[in-house]
Amino acid sequence: MVLERVWKGLLAVAILGLGGFVLVQAGFVSPPWGPDGGTARVVDNESDDEPTAVIDVEVATSRQEKYTGLSDHESLEPGNGMLFVYEQEQSRTFVMREMDFPIDIIYIGADHEITSIHHARAPGPDENGNNIEYPGRGKWVLEVPRGYTNETGIEVGDRVEIDLESNQTIIPGISASAGALAPIATSGELGARRAVERVTYFDS
Repeated sequence: MVLERVWKGLLAVAILGLGGFVLVQAGFVSPPWGPDGGTARVVDNESDDEPTAVIDVEVATSRQEKYTGLSDHESLEPGNGMLFVYEQEQSRTFVMREMDFPIDIIYIGADHEITSIHHARAPGPDENGNNIEYPGRGKWVLEVPRGYTNETGIEVGDRVEIDLESNQTIIPGISASAGALAPIATSGELGARRAVERVTYFDS
C-alpha cells in the first residue's frame, strides 16, 4: 500500500514536470531560471565615450509575456523599459494593444545595431490599439517611454549591449562563450519556436 502511494506520487510529479517542460518549450511560459530583468547600454558606434543611455529593463521571453508587453503597466519612467527577446532576427510588427501611454519602440538586429525607431502613440478613447502598428526587423525589441530616444540621442545605427540578471551578457562582436548569451535549445524546442515565430508577433 505504501509503495503504491509512493509510485502514484512520483507519477504525479513526473506528469506535472512534463507539462511544465512542454509549456516552456512551446514558449507559453518562461523557464524559472530565465532572467526577469537586466540592463541595456546604448553606445554610439562612432564614439568610445560613455554610453548614450543605460536602461533598466524587464525581460519578456515567453509568448504570453510578449503578448502582454507593457499593456499591464500604467506608466514607464525614463531610464526604464521592456526588452523582448527572440531566437533570431526577422521582420516583426508591434501594436499598441490596450496601452495606456505612448512609447518609443526600438528594433535591434542580430548584430546588436538599432535598425529602426518608432515613436508610438497611445490608443485614443475609442481605440483598442490593435490597428496601431509599428513594423521593423530585429532579434531584440526595446520599449522605452516616448521621446526618450530623442532626449538621450539614441539613433539608428547605435549598438546595444545587453546585460541580463542571469549573468548572461550580450555584447556586439563576442561569440558564445562563458558569460555570453547564445540561444541554446533542443531540436524540438527550435522546431516549436520557429513554428511560432513564423507568425507575425503582435506585442505591446
